[in-house]
Amino acid sequence: MKQQSPAVLIEIADSIAILRFNRPAERNPLSRKTLLELNTLLNELKINQNIKAIIFTGSEDVFLSGANIRELAELNPSSALAFSHLGQQLFQTIADAEPITIAAVNGYCMGGGLDLALACDIRLASQTAVFSHPGTKLGIITGWGGTQRLPRLVGTANALEFFATAGRYSSTKALEIGLVSLISDPVLDAAIQLVQTIGTEKRRRAANPAPQGS
Repeated sequence: MKQQSPAVLIEIADSIAILRFNRPAERNPLSRKTLLELNTLLNELKINQNIKAIIFTGSEDVFLSGANIRELAELNPSSALAFSHLGQQLFQTIADAEPITIAAVNGYCMGGGLDLALACDIRLASQTAVFSHPGTKLGIITGWGGTQRLPRLVGTANALEFFATAGRYSSTKALEIGLVSLISDPVLDAAIQLVQTIGTEKRRRAANPAPQGS
């Protein structure tokens, strides 16, 4: 049986670690396997003193599509709580990381994928990027810190619109409300250039403390 390639690919060059989500055929879901792979990679990067920036990006036309709905349907109250804690702790690890963290959003950025982008210091988008928190259509809400981070970034009214309507927002709208700071293609190149511009010291975000609950 052919072994499946990693869900998250890593490339390190010039003190920049690029983590690329690698399940485009499945819309890059944040399955438990993907979260655990990502956790392992981040723990390895934490002890690498040469890394000055971590860039997250996707593949083809999708950044991340959030939790795997089939996995969610199989959760019981206990496993659902554990899954929520796994994502919360992982995204807080991203928020607390010593290197600069950048989400280079290359396409669809949905649900938990948006939560991951929110945990980063900086978000950049391609022209074709699309942002959404679609959980309300499924009767669920994100449990990975997005309900805390999004209103701090874009304001309560804009965040409520995201969560209540499950609407899809273009990169232009995301820039307008402050969800992203730049639209550029190729977005990964823009992220690398930004790292080279701002240097080695992380510009910490005072407005991104640990979420209290979700």
